[in-house]
Formats: sequence, C-alpha cells, structure tokens
Amino acid sequence: MNAPPRYAPVHLAGVVITSVQETFALRRSAKEVAELLGAEGQDAIRLATALSELSRDLLGSGTLSADFELRPDPPSVLRVTLAWRGGPGPSAEALEASARLLPTTRTQGAGSGRVRVEQRLAVTADEALARHGRAQRLLRAHGGSTASEDAQAQTRDLIAALEQTRAQREELQRLNGELEETNRGVLALYSELSEELEETNRGVVALYAELDEKSRQLREASEAKTRFWANVSHELRTPVNAVVGLAGLLLGAPDTPDGARRHQLSLIADSGRTLLALVDELLDVAKAESGNLEPAWAPLDLRAVLAHLEGTLRGLARPGVTLVIAPPAVVTPVLGDETMLVRILRNLLSNALKFTETGSVRLETAVEGAPGSTGPGHLVLTVADTGVGIPADQQGRVFEEFYQVKGQHQRGRPGTGLGLPYARRLTELLGGTLRLESEPGRGTTITVRLPLRPPADDRRTATRLPVLVTVDDDPAFRAVVKPLLHEIADTVVEVADGRSALAVVRRQRPDGIVLDLHMDDVDGYDVLAGLHADPELRRIPVVIVTSATLHAADRARLAHARAVLHKPTLTSGRLAAALTAGRPAPPPPRPTLPEDVP
Repeated sequence: MNAPPRYAPVHLAGVVITSVQETFALRRSAKEVAELLGAEGQDAIRLATALSELSRDLLGSGTLSADFELRPDPPSVLRVTLAWRGGPGPSAEALEASARLLPTTRTQGAGSGRVRVEQRLAVTADEALARHGRAQRLLRAHGGSTASEDAQAQTRDLIAALEQTRAQREELQRLNGELEETNRGVLALYSELSEELEETNRGVVALYAELDEKSRQLREASEAKTRFWANVSHELRTPVNAVVGLAGLLLGAPDTPDGARRHQLSLIADSGRTLLALVDELLDVAKAESGNLEPAWAPLDLRAVLAHLEGTLRGLARPGVTLVIAPPAVVTPVLGDETMLVRILRNLLSNALKFTETGSVRLETAVEGAPGSTGPGHLVLTVADTGVGIPADQQGRVFEEFYQVKGQHQRGRPGTGLGLPYARRLTELLGGTLRLESEPGRGTTITVRLPLRPPADDRRTATRLPVLVTVDDDPAFRAVVKPLLHEIADTVVEVADGRSALAVVRRQRPDGIVLDLHMDDVDGYDVLAGLHADPELRRIPVVIVTSATLHAADRARLAHARAVLHKPTLTSGRLAAALTAGRPAPPPPRPTLPEDVP
C-alpha cells in the first residue's frame, strides 16, 4: 500500500497586536480564516473565542503577535501561535478557558513565550491548500474594529450557534419519529429524550448513558468472541495436528514395526474421538442456546451410568489423584435423559480431575424425597475435589461461556471454557439446579439436584396465583411479559415505577411479585429492601428479572429474592417454578417406571 502524500506547512500571515481594537480584529480574522479553510461554524467560533481570551490577557506585554500557519498533512490543521515579549504571559484562567475549547500548548522562557492553538479542518489537504491564497489575502486585510463591532460580531456568532443547535434538535426529533416506526423499545427512549430536550435538555445525558451501555455490551460481545476463537481454535488444532502428524509418519515410514504402527493408529483414533466430542459439545451448546435441545425422558440405570463414567474417566487422573465414584446408596427408579446426565457428570468430573494435582475427586449420589413421599423427589449428585479451588470473585464468571480463570488455574490446563456453562445448561433443561462452592487451595464442591421424574407442564399443573404484581418502568417489556404472567396468575397488576411499588403491594397484598432490577427513580434493590423491612410484606415471594450481568456484590444484595431470572430467557414455567416453590401443588401424573413394564 502506498504511503499517503506529505505536505509542507504553509505560512499564511503574521499580525501584530497593540490595541484592544486589534484583538477584536484578530477574533474576526481567525473565525473567517478558519471557516474559509474548511472548519465548521462552531469550531471556527471556538478558535476565535480562544484567541480573543488569550490576546486580551497578553495585551499588556511589550510586543504581541499572532502567526497563522496551515499544516495540510492529514489531518489538516490551522495553527495560530501567539508570541509575546516583555510580559508575564497569559493567566492560568485564560489558558484553562482556551484548553477547554481547543488543544492549547504553552512554552515560556525568561520574559517571553508562545501559546499555540490548533483547530482541525474538515477538508482534505488538497482542498485546504487550494484555499490558502484567499486566506492570506484575508489576513493581509486584517484591521482593527470597535468594541461595538466586536459585540455585534459575537452576537451574530451566538445567534448562528443557537440556530444550529435548534436545527440539530429538530433533526433529533425527526430521527425519533422514524425510529418509532421500527422499534418500540427505542421509541420509548427517544420519546423521553425528545420531551426532556424540550424541557430541560436532560435527554442528552440519557442518550450518552445509553450509548455507554451499548458500548459496554459490544465490548463484552467482542471479548466473548475473541475468547471463543482463541479457545476453540486451540482445541480443534490440537487433535487435528495429531491426526495429520501421525498420518504423515505412517505414510513416510512404510516399514514401521507393527507395534509402533498400532500405537500411532490408536493415537489417531483417540485424537479423532477427542475432535468429535468437541464438535458434538459445540453443536449441543448451540442447540441449547437456541432452545432446540430437548430431554429424552426414559428410565435410568444409575449403577450402569456411574460404572461407565468410572471406566472412561479413570485414565484422566494425575498420579497421586484418586477418582472415587460411590455407588448409589438407595436404588430408586429414576426417569431422566441418560445422554444429558452422562455429559453433565463427565464435564464436572473431567474438570475436577484437570484442576486436582493431589488428593481425590469424589462423586456421591443420594436421593431426597423418593416417589411415594409428599414431594416429587430429587436425585442429588455431588462432585467434590481437593484441587486448586476458585477465587470468590471468579465463581460467578466460570459459568460464562468460553471464560477461563486466569493464573495458576489455566497454566498447563487447556480447554474451551464450555464445561461448567454446558453442565449447568443441561441441568436446567432437565429441570434441576447446579450449585458451586469453592475455596482457593481447599478444592471445589458442585452439587446437582435433578427431579426423579419429568417436570409437569407448568401451564396445566402449576398452582395459579390469584394476584400477581409486576414492577417495571419499561412499557415495552411490560407488554411482552404480560401474556406470560396471565398464564400463571388470575389477576396481574402493573406498576410503572419503583417509587409507588410498596404502596401498591400494601394495597393489593399479592401472592407474588415480579420486580425489575434497574429503574430510574427507585431501583429493584431498594424496593426489595423495603419489602423485606416490612414484617407484613417480607413473606411475599419476589422474583427479580434483569438483562444485566450480576456480580457477587449485587447478588448478595438480592438474598431476599426467590430467584434472579434473565429477561431474554424468561418463560412462564420459570416464573411459576420460582414463585410457587414451597407451595402445595397438584400431584403430577405417575410416570411409567421400570417395574411397571411387563
């Protein structure tokens, strides 16, 4: 690629300033030259204002001059240098005022100095050079003006700036009208922005806040994409390189002994199986993300599942690490998806073995509330290791796809960062929960609780709530979530802001509350704290809904909520499960268990 052309600076003119009238003329000439060379109107006014403030402050010097120079090399810049001799130089206030308007630099020696102000031009170098002759002629015609003329010029500049501001405001209103036709969510933001611009101009602040949030989301998406390609490319290249390299050895050495040949073929087969498993895992993650992965419920033989895992994973243990898979304490008929269960446990156990250098990795199985008791029953699987552990500030992030803990947790331990997120996603698809507890240097314990039978259809069997209150300041989201709420409640009361939420709850006494976390006036944290502080309201179940990523400190403030659900994946089933947890529900239909099959 050819380097861009470089242009030599062009000296336009120098003017001597000896009176107040000539400072007025300097302001006018600077504005006209800047506009002539391609600066926008408000930029030219900024330059004129900065030079006017500085020259007035320097007027008491022995000599004062202003030198205009065009530097066309991209980006094109108009540079004005004020030089003085025999004076103290500009005050700190004048320099600060100029620096707020334009890039300003100062150099000063004994009794003399320079202040340089630069204004970028919105034209190409060729265009600026084509106009420099007219700029020189304009500066040669530099002359003084009266205070009255200067005041009139400043008034004209102010009127022009106000007119441009008004035009920009009208353009924003036009854009708001167009966006209203295509995006109801953006409509709410821009409608509010338009109203606030007309009243107090606060809409500009809201716009910049929204832009910052979008930028943050884009940065997070970019980081996730970078992690994905880095991790997946490494994991894919490793087995592919092994297959290609070993195949090349076999082809290049046809006289290889049978024993070595069989060993190389077995390594090729192992690498192929590793590659296939990784591709299957990536495809399943994509299916789960899109909602296309559904459990295939069938009777499970837990002993066979655990024996299979022990046989396939024992070889992954490091020397000095013991893998213990305890047999089920109680043989209870269990319905589930064997493939999903095996993948959950295989990811958890292989992850534990990877990060355990001494000690043990242990899997224990227990049954809580077996069929025949008052509850539906759960299968509880606990994977405990004596590995490096996970710092508290990283325990929430390990469930982000493609994220890997930095430091000793990663050195020498390759992976995609999909294991824990994939295991939790599969657990949720089976209607269960996955909980992690860890302490650096002492190991990690992960507990998986799965139902012993398929979860019943929430719409048909879940206990309906007589009254449900939803608190959210986004009308678009309230419109989207309202049909979901009517599936689980007879009456839905909408509250549009957090400030009036407590009063509505006291009046309605609902059977559940769906609470948005981030609201402008009073946010969900404060509403939740107010509900908990009231002895008459603290027992009402509250479910938090949000689209933001929560840190450990944020989750600690939500300890009194039943659950925290993500807005994009919100369903009536998840809401019902969170709000009715602990309520008596109709008995589910009895599944076909192994002993029922003739």
